[in-house]
Amino acid sequence: MSRHLSDKGPPLSPTDLESCCTCATLLSQTARYSISSEKPLPPNRSLECCPRVICGACIHKNPRFSTYCPYCQISQTTSSLPPGLKEPPSYDSVAAASHKNVISGQVPPPYAPSSRPNASAARDASSTIDEKSVPSDDEGVGQDVLHFLRHPDDTVSSLSLRYGVPADILRRANNIHADHLLLARRAIMIPGQYYKGGISLSPRPVDGEEEELRKAKIRRWMVACKVHEYDIAVLYLEQADYDLDAAVEAYLADEEWERRNPANGARRGKGFVRARPLPRRISTGRR
Repeated sequence: MSRHLSDKGPPLSPTDLESCCTCATLLSQTARYSISSEKPLPPNRSLECCPRVICGACIHKNPRFSTYCPYCQISQTTSSLPPGLKEPPSYDSVAAASHKNVISGQVPPPYAPSSRPNASAARDASSTIDEKSVPSDDEGVGQDVLHFLRHPDDTVSSLSLRYGVPADILRRANNIHADHLLLARRAIMIPGQYYKGGISLSPRPVDGEEEELRKAKIRRWMVACKVHEYDIAVLYLEQADYDLDAAVEAYLADEEWERRNPANGARRGKGFVRARPLPRRISTGRR
């Protein structure tokens, strides 16, 4: 058997049995020249970090293998950075790039100081509250405006939009705890602290001032005499020509006469019929 091996040639050395760690080609069989350009390939590289070799063909295809180990994943170049980190660009390249921009005319605009004072700028930047919800201190506080309601068109939301006053401010200024309670109001107050117009969009009552005055007298008579019948209130006020004091005195006089003459009334059921005739009612058709 030894004779058979000797017939094939001299025995191979350990270096001839080494292969490239990237392409697994025997180093003894790798090409020394490039097939396309016929230029000599880089020499085989023995790695310093591990007992491996990279052939010149692999280094020619990937120049990174000349300084990098794909197994240990470290670079053999001298650097003060830890392995895996890339060095920043040199100052010479940055200076050359900036000089190129200056030559090409790409000069940044000159610095211009802001014309606004720092205090006002800080105030504007930190202000996150709606301007409508907080009145400015510079403007003077206007007078409150009385708005006569037109039901059912006027609501808290519509009045807030028309006057530019927050809805919460309208509710707080008029003691309205729920929006549906606005239907029981004849007018509401628009706070002048938030509304600077000074002019009411509905300055007069819907039915007129005389009608509002008449209804006010009727309500005052009903409260003063403690009578809940609306027709009786209209009856006494019409007979007194809407003189509130005279109408109240007339009703109290009738009540006093009934207390002094309780037996003069004709009995009807369990009660008595008013013996003293009431003044003749003039039907007006108004309530």
